[in-house]
Amino acid sequence: MTPRLLVLDTATETMHLGLCRGEQTWVRALPGGALASASLLPALMALLAEAGLGLRELDAIGCGRGPGAFTGVRAACAVTQGLAFGADRPVLMLDTLMAVAEDAHRQGAADDLWVAVDARMGEAYAARYRRAAMGWTVLEAPALHAPAALAARIADEAPQVPVAGSSLDAHAEAWSGLRGARWPDSAPRAAALLVLARAAWARGEQVDAAGTLPLYVRDRVAQTTAERTAQRDAQAAGSGVPS
Repeated sequence: MTPRLLVLDTATETMHLGLCRGEQTWVRALPGGALASASLLPALMALLAEAGLGLRELDAIGCGRGPGAFTGVRAACAVTQGLAFGADRPVLMLDTLMAVAEDAHRQGAADDLWVAVDARMGEAYAARYRRAAMGWTVLEAPALHAPAALAARIADEAPQVPVAGSSLDAHAEAWSGLRGARWPDSAPRAAALLVLARAAWARGEQVDAAGTLPLYVRDRVAQTTAERTAQRDAQAAGSGVPS
């Protein structure tokens, strides 16, 4: 039986929501960021209403666990946990960067690729994945990287492997020497999340609502005032512009 699944990811500046029932799917891409915590639950309820489904009629809820924006990832996990507890539904924890890989694959990217998304503060969340008949496997787990250093490593170790994700545009200079294909418009869109959720359901990867935990790969979520001042002074010195 094809599962009835609700999926959500708010790890980026866009909220991606999706629902499937049999072969029917409903997807939404809505403004996220600071708006996510207030608008996520109403948007999910509207999606369920459009499909004519109640929470207890779902088989599971799929949650994008990150990595991504600290507040967004927390909002997704908190809302998913609340809904799952209230409706007594299991949860499918989904890798946000893997969803970006799936989205790039749907656009034509190869089965082996790096994903790098903007993590702010001049850094990128990145991971490497490979797609096979049973779904995606993780070749290198999500971690925080300096884009220039990661680009140099890819150029040295696997220059033909494509790269997908928002870091390509956010840190364009760092990636300027990239030889492989680029998929900068890839994102954890609902259609990709549904693919991952269906595969996770088929593998029996459901967890209890209590297991709805975000994936954090950055121990520190903000720079101190002194660190920001030092970074600004260093950038000014490098450009010759007085700070």
